[in-house]
Amino acid sequence: MAKPFNKTFFTPRQHIELLKSRGLHIANEEKAEEYLATIGYFRLSAYFFPLLQFPKTDHKYKSGASFQNAMDMYRFDRKLRLILLNEIEKIEVAARARIANGVSEATGNLCWMCEPVLFASRDRFDASLNVIDSELHKSKEDFILHFRQAYTDKYPPAWMITEIIPLGTLTHLYANLKSNALRKSIANEFGLNHNVLVSWLTVLYGLRNMCCHHSRTWNRELSIITTEPKKTKYRWIDANTTDKRRLYYRICMVRYLLFSISPRNTFKERLLDLFKAYPTIDKKAMGFPQGWEQDDFWK
Repeated sequence: MAKPFNKTFFTPRQHIELLKSRGLHIANEEKAEEYLATIGYFRLSAYFFPLLQFPKTDHKYKSGASFQNAMDMYRFDRKLRLILLNEIEKIEVAARARIANGVSEATGNLCWMCEPVLFASRDRFDASLNVIDSELHKSKEDFILHFRQAYTDKYPPAWMITEIIPLGTLTHLYANLKSNALRKSIANEFGLNHNVLVSWLTVLYGLRNMCCHHSRTWNRELSIITTEPKKTKYRWIDANTTDKRRLYYRICMVRYLLFSISPRNTFKERLLDLFKAYPTIDKKAMGFPQGWEQDDFWK
């Protein structure tokens, strides 16, 4: 049964005393107090949680658990998010280019995003067009301002529009294309079925946002399960032995899409370097199988 929120505000010093009373070792209390002041107890509590002994509702820490353990998890998670952001950016840029240019070339219509005849669902098209109109109205990008001054057309070409709309909107436009052959052609550039591409781009858009907003990522159980490819152009993992709710599955999606863009990418090496720098991180909590780096998928 719900009840009023009646917790009181704690200062960093009070949180230090609370953590110590629960059995967490803090070697440098002054430094820990600085971290609590600049990062915040609530954000760091996600990294204290794995250190609790069962039942976790007792709020007692495992023997040997330390503030340093939590900070190691926090730093690892932060650096992992930066790696993921870097790689997802490459995928997003490629998706924007391949979709915008692919449809423009195939249809001969440079402003295809704003032509309802090219889409299967008018309602979904109207929703996407509303986003386009909103983004164009508020955009201060030089290329949009120049287009308004230089041309009388209502809408700029697709390659301009795709630079100002969210990836989610672009994915909806792609999924709503009336031409099945065109959707297949674009998806094939990523080595996937078009339904799988839509699912993966949607999920990676969510992961990108999670990383952008500095959310805990490494050991999170993710709610959305992606569409599993039945046939792939490139090597893929054994999905039957992989937890689709854990980050490892998303990381494999990133790796697969990167391979379709840049086969000689260094994503694996960056992950290995990160794990080497933080050897105490529990990779099982991320869904990584034992010996993952030796799997044919990663070779």
